[in-house]
Amino acid sequence: MDRYTVISADCHGGGSIEQYRDYVDPDLLDEFDNWAAAFVNPYQDLSGTNASRNWDSSRRLSELEADGIVAEVIFPNTVPPFFTTSALASSQSAVADTEDLRRRWAGLKAHNRWLAEFCQEAPGRRAGVFQVMLHDIDAAVAEVKWAREAGLTGGVLLPGAPPGSGVPPLYHHSYYDRLWEVCADLNVPVNCHGGGAGPRTGTGPLDRMFFLLDLRWWDINRFRQLVLGGVLERHPNLRAVFTESGVGWIPKELWEMDGLYASMRTTGDSHGVAFDAESGMDDLPMAPSKYWRRQCYAGATFIHPTETAIRHRVGVDKLLWGSDYPHLEASYPYSKAAIQTALKGVPATECEQILAGNAARIYGFDLERLRPLGEKFGPSRLEVAEGIDLTTLPADAADCPAFAGLMHGGATVRMGDNRGKGK
Repeated sequence: MDRYTVISADCHGGGSIEQYRDYVDPDLLDEFDNWAAAFVNPYQDLSGTNASRNWDSSRRLSELEADGIVAEVIFPNTVPPFFTTSALASSQSAVADTEDLRRRWAGLKAHNRWLAEFCQEAPGRRAGVFQVMLHDIDAAVAEVKWAREAGLTGGVLLPGAPPGSGVPPLYHHSYYDRLWEVCADLNVPVNCHGGGAGPRTGTGPLDRMFFLLDLRWWDINRFRQLVLGGVLERHPNLRAVFTESGVGWIPKELWEMDGLYASMRTTGDSHGVAFDAESGMDDLPMAPSKYWRRQCYAGATFIHPTETAIRHRVGVDKLLWGSDYPHLEASYPYSKAAIQTALKGVPATECEQILAGNAARIYGFDLERLRPLGEKFGPSRLEVAEGIDLTTLPADAADCPAFAGLMHGGATVRMGDNRGKGK
């Protein structure tokens, strides 16, 4: 065991338009062909020779192995049928009518069925994250059950529900209870991916700037709703993963929420400051930080040394490393260097948890099955312990936030228009 087994808990993929056609309901093929003929690709990383990284199974395995990664959690990336952008950006927008909803559901189902077969091409090495629409909870519950049976172990991507999306904007609303219940009963993780919760106000430069500035707030707000809204209390077996939202906010947010909890309760020894005779905090028997410890995890994509420094405040058993492959700011092809940078001097037992153990526990990977691959492709334990001289890296490595502020003379991190997150 000279090398670490590495699971990326944040990769992205999807089918090409041509591939998706095979998974669309037959009665919608004419509509699909019309949509495909008018489709305009909005993303830089879905054009050119690198677009195939999203769907070329052998290329993907080869590039990830060369990067030290032997298994991955696959979030969506390409544009599903009947959408104009990735579902992270557009599934949260208002549905025009029943036909619009029917087409969008067909598009997401096509992606989910493509994803199930894509994961089967690399057994035990891919955990696919499937998609649902929140506008039809019965259909969402049915899709969760189908995905579980189909072997998609990556869990469900929770779409954003900001005001104006046509669904209740607060996740603690009883409207969503059946979704939480089925995910808890079937051991299906709920994934909140960074940038998937906030609304877009327009398409101009200032709109994009404010969208980027507000990303983190919307992601944190989803966490508040699940905890303070009592969702995690009512469903103690539900697991929530907050991916690519960073981890620096977590200790401060837990401290503030615990303080709010203590001050607003009107029961026990508290001298509450509730605004009326009763408080919503009275229904929570535990402080918010305890729900984090019990049910929540942080997908610490391209984790930075400043975040590693607070790992015990977040919980070492809560952190999952990710490369963000194949996005422009991913740690690929410098993931081994990113791991060395982030985990220099960290005890090996903690590195094992962050790099693979936590992801294996949440997403159902078999570490014993992956271990021979880790021994062949993973970063060496000695190299990780000693760290790396960043001056030996090419300048373009600075495009990845894993090296933010640590390299001089490199390119600036690219923040374009990718995946609804401003990448």
